[in-house]
Amino acid sequence: MKRFSALLLMPFLLLFAAAGNADDYLKTIKEFSLTDHRGVTHTMEEYTDKDFVVMYIHGSGCPIARLSVPTFLSIRDDYQPKNIQFLMLNSFIQDDIPRIAKEAEDFKIDFPILKDADQSVARSLGVERTAEVFIIDPRTRKVLFRGPIDDSLGYETQRVNTEHNYLRDALDTVMAGGTVNINDIPDSKGCLVGFFLS
Repeated sequence: MKRFSALLLMPFLLLFAAAGNADDYLKTIKEFSLTDHRGVTHTMEEYTDKDFVVMYIHGSGCPIARLSVPTFLSIRDDYQPKNIQFLMLNSFIQDDIPRIAKEAEDFKIDFPILKDADQSVARSLGVERTAEVFIIDPRTRKVLFRGPIDDSLGYETQRVNTEHNYLRDALDTVMAGGTVNINDIPDSKGCLVGFFLS
């Protein structure tokens, strides 16, 4: 009987553990004042009139980040008219504004790439790799989704057909007032973001 009771309790214990992990994984972005590659300063507070902010982790020279830019631009074109702001965040130690600006020009990135020089914004988000995307509520600054744009890119691999459009699906979910099941989202693949020793 005790063994049967333990088996019945196991799914609930796993559910609570998963929920706890999701809470730890989805953090709250700190308020910031960051300069983009064009010299314009941005804060999260200025986007409180937007329904959501989508922030993509950028890194100059990262192959996966470069390959995913066209898809990110396409999603921006579809969703920005729906009162959603799209940004990039660069926390690479080796990247300065001129290098980021050159990358933006070469890859036709036409929205702000914010330079997180002290990496404090990346730390607040729990950033690990480039090409990861965050959906943020600009009023509460809570992260509602983090993960890859889709499943088309991997390490030295590229799918012809995309099977899972994680970012599009997540945007549709939060716009409808729902909650993304973060346990169904795989880790992002990208270049490791190195951090200064604290």
